[in-house]
Amino acid sequence: MQAVLFLDEAYRPLRIEPWQRAIADVFLGKVEIIEYSRDRTIQGASRTYPMPAVVRVLRRFKRDRIAIKFSRLNIYTRDDFRCQFCGISFVTEELTFDHVVPRSQGGRTEWANIVTCCGFCNRKKENRTPEQAGMRLLKKPVKPRYLPIVTVAGMDRRSLPPEWIPYWSTSLDP
Repeated sequence: MQAVLFLDEAYRPLRIEPWQRAIADVFLGKVEIIEYSRDRTIQGASRTYPMPAVVRVLRRFKRDRIAIKFSRLNIYTRDDFRCQFCGISFVTEELTFDHVVPRSQGGRTEWANIVTCCGFCNRKKENRTPEQAGMRLLKKPVKPRYLPIVTVAGMDRRSLPPEWIPYWSTSLDP
């Protein structure tokens, strides 16, 4: 799939769509083209056209209407793929999530009680609260207002089209 990055009106990443959707939205006046692809084109009947790489949605909407799923990947994204105890960044396969208040002590599996954690810190904390384990959280876990598109499967900064990099965000707005 030749994908196009859609930005909201404030130039923040919104979603990734196929190029056909972007072209249709351009003709419908829903988006404007911000960047063209450096190496991809669209072959028309009689000529070649530059392919959009980044477009901006022209109408305003509220991000908080978009439901944010509670998932392991969204927790990692919220916490910037960083252990919330030691502060070290890890790849997804080296992370787990941890209940701040353990389930055995009444803790629930929800945004405000789950943090990203590395294996070492998870074993160190065990079945205790951070205070009981003598550990400190880097930041209090909260439900984010929106999630960036970094959660799209298979996309990370190393595999992005070069036109997307100035607009790509990996941090959340809690």
